[in-house]
Amino acid sequence: MNGTQTLSRALDILFALAEADGALSVSDIAQKVSIPESSIYRFLQTLEQNGIVERRGKGQIGLGMRILDLARSLSQQVHRELVPLALPIMEELTQETNETSLLFVRSGTSAISIQTVRSKALIQYSAENGRMLPLYLGASGKAILAYESEKTIQNVLDKFAPNLSKDTLLQELHHIREQGYALTQGEIDPDVCAVGAPIFDSRGALVASLSIAGPKYRFDDKLRRLSIQAVQHAAEQVSRKLGKE
Repeated sequence: MNGTQTLSRALDILFALAEADGALSVSDIAQKVSIPESSIYRFLQTLEQNGIVERRGKGQIGLGMRILDLARSLSQQVHRELVPLALPIMEELTQETNETSLLFVRSGTSAISIQTVRSKALIQYSAENGRMLPLYLGASGKAILAYESEKTIQNVLDKFAPNLSKDTLLQELHHIREQGYALTQGEIDPDVCAVGAPIFDSRGALVASLSIAGPKYRFDDKLRRLSIQAVQHAAEQVSRKLGKE
């Protein structure tokens, strides 16, 4: 087996573990990637030595902490690249709608603001960079949660179950995916209306949401239609800058 084949097999093992959303036995891994168990043991030994996988209870294998370090580094790199790409588009979005535009990314079961462009209107929505909001409330969070994995959605439900109607939230997330945007009113602040849309990278993976928010008295039918179109178009522009086709 040459170096390319070895790398390909090792990646197959990592992808199998990632898709499992948990731990697998050696025989499970062998079955999923069609490699003999004897070979799996050799691959796992090398991956374990480098912290990429780790052994868990009762012969189970899971992704190791080193993967988290790599993922965290990649996430930080994406965010560093994302803000300068998104900022001029956000400025245009704020100018077009006259409402504050916001860029949010996921952090656990919350959405965190990494960039805002404030409206110049006398009465405006204001959110400082670093503000954290629950994923299940508001257009910014829901535009992220709707495109997250089932495990992430379930984590949100598990954490906030006493305050949520599971079926209602799942239906809403499905509706957001169908229409491509989230529209909320009074969920974070009783006097605020917001529209959010997802941003994707070159692999089609969700990286952020772009939204606008402002006082609900300004969001008549005309502004809602304008806002929905403007936010979706702006989010698509940022996605294309990130390489999305």
